[in-house]
Amino acid sequence: MERAEKAELVSSLQAALGGAGSIVVAQNSGLSVAAFTDLRVQVKKAGGQVKVAKNRLAKLALKQTEVADIADLFRGPTVIAYADDPVVAPKIAAAFAEKNQKFVVLGGAMGATALDAEGVKTLATMPSLDELRAKLAGLLVQPAAQIARIVKEPGAGIARVLSAHAEKSEAA
Repeated sequence: MERAEKAELVSSLQAALGGAGSIVVAQNSGLSVAAFTDLRVQVKKAGGQVKVAKNRLAKLALKQTEVADIADLFRGPTVIAYADDPVVAPKIAAAFAEKNQKFVVLGGAMGATALDAEGVKTLATMPSLDELRAKLAGLLVQPAAQIARIVKEPGAGIARVLSAHAEKSEAA
């Protein structure tokens, strides 16, 4: 790889990691190509990306970002997974690590906060932004549905009384 290519790779990696909601750094020694492709597909479907870069270049890219604290995680064969949604990359990486023993989560970052492996696993258990938005929308709709039911109930009660009275007079 020539110097210009390396500089371009560092700048693109720096831009991607600087704007990511969360970053997961994992070790991938001995992972098969099919398993790694499966990881890439899962992360891409969820709106993130997976990159493999030389550790020295990754450390250079991290220098100018707010997540420079995680540079010491880059030892050995490493993979970087990142996404704009802070929960996506940790959730997929943790689930993938449970299935594949050769994929080990080392740590990561969320915003300016560095995370260890346990922090990434904890972040993976949290609901995603879309799930939180759905819960919030449900909470906002619920009072309106209750008000509609309360407003409708007196009329429904009168209709039931009239219907029962009509059935009673027809039976007699």
